[in-house]
Amino acid sequence: MPTANRRAILIATTNAGKLREIREILSDLPIEILSLADVATLPEPEETGRTFAENARLKAAYYACATALPVVGEDSGLEIDALDGAPGIESARFPGATYPEKFNRLYAMLDARGGRESTARFVCALALLQDGTVLFETEATVEGHIAPEPRGSGGFGYDPIFYYPAYGRTLGEASAEEKAAVSHRGKAFRALRHFLAAHP
Repeated sequence: MPTANRRAILIATTNAGKLREIREILSDLPIEILSLADVATLPEPEETGRTFAENARLKAAYYACATALPVVGEDSGLEIDALDGAPGIESARFPGATYPEKFNRLYAMLDARGGRESTARFVCALALLQDGTVLFETEATVEGHIAPEPRGSGGFGYDPIFYYPAYGRTLGEASAEEKAAVSHRGKAFRALRHFLAAHP
């Protein structure tokens, strides 16, 4: 809960990798960053939105209502052009118990379409809601293409198969600082940081 001179904002996720990146970006603000692990256990809302932005807003509205806190809902994922944008909003729920299994499934789908090195992008949408009101929304992307095979053990999720041309390697091979400088989530949460700094 918030301490003196620090307001609390709930980030509606339990994903440790996301939280680590988000807390680093917002670390210079006088804000207590909470996660779903810090509040009473709640059933997850059904993500019925058809876009990243709709799902981000849906999650923020649900947890803001349940906790009476200002809440940041975030939805992100990988869009692969050769797969008509898949896995897209289903990125976290894409079949496979582990990310290597998800990678294998995606590579099999790409191979069936004639090649692995499709253009692709990561997308991150976020929404900040309080008392039923949308205070801030943004969406950010990072463009690249699918690597011919997974490379690197850094980052999390689909980073090892996402090749970022400017670095000449995958985001799984980039340092945490390099990834944050260009990533979809880094861009979106830096925009949120500017908003929060301007609206103390």
